Amino acid sequence: MSTITATHLPSHRPVRRPAQPGSVRLTHRGRVVVVVLAVLLVLAVGFFFASGSVATDEPGTPEPTRVVQVGAGDTLWDIAADLADDGDVRAMIDRIEELNALDSGMVTAGQKLVVPAS
Repeated sequence: MSTITATHLPSHRPVRRPAQPGSVRLTHRGRVVVVVLAVLLVLAVGFFFASGSVATDEPGTPEPTRVVQVGAGDTLWDIAADLADDGDVRAMIDRIEELNALDSGMVTAGQKLVVPAS
């Protein structure tokens, strides 16, 4: 005949030690609150430092511009090529698109464009 011996298996629960005088024990909810408050504090400090104005007290001088009207058969490339003194037509196209808030290089006859006055 065989014998079975039952041994005491350790519990899966952590052993609770008595709190030392002056120590604070946080519950799960308390730890979550502390983490959320720390994240909010970091965000508040970040917004405080990021909200500094980069503007100056002195007004800037606007770039001199003029208005041209797109003729029949004109393209943005043609207009930019006429204006680009240094031969960099792509840079001039980018500048014209920026000045006029254009989404693309499409222009229509009769459209008025603001271009650099160089």
